[in-house]
Amino acid sequence: MRFSRSSFIRVSVFAGLAAVVGVALTGCAVSVPTGVRPVNGFDAKRYMGTWYELARIDNRFEKGLTKASAQYSLNTDGTVTVINRGFDAAKNEWREVQGTARFLGEPDVAALKVSFFGPFYGGYNVVSLDDDYQTALVVGGNSDYFWLLSRKKQIPREELKALLDKAQGFGVDLSRVITVNQE
Repeated sequence: MRFSRSSFIRVSVFAGLAAVVGVALTGCAVSVPTGVRPVNGFDAKRYMGTWYELARIDNRFEKGLTKASAQYSLNTDGTVTVINRGFDAAKNEWREVQGTARFLGEPDVAALKVSFFGPFYGGYNVVSLDDDYQTALVVGGNSDYFWLLSRKKQIPREELKALLDKAQGFGVDLSRVITVNQE
């Protein structure tokens, strides 16, 4: 069987597009980073509500934001609505983005993937959580993404230091961590 030149071009273009889509979708796969163990016995209902960022590894989508917070609400289908908010002092305006998080497995393991932009997901792994659900350490799909969250806008300096030391044990490079002004 012989293909005409135009048929060959159409097949080649289709194969090329299929390859690009395949690579793009593979990039959407999310897993727990090596060496990281998400919290077991996680109670999603207790985690819902407002959390304040006290520290993070700065990233392009939060660069320069202060007063950063995340609001989580559990949906009837088991997904979580996420609203991230922060103040951009350079533009003197609030920025807000809404996304959806899904559990990677069972909902009692704090390993999730979150999307703010269509089919593109990032990792969200709660790796440390106090018994009262007042402070949490979160690592993304790798150690380039880290957040220290609290129900309060400030915690004692000693507690902050202890949590950051704990984060270092999860592979977080503390030299890249910034504190987030909540005032």
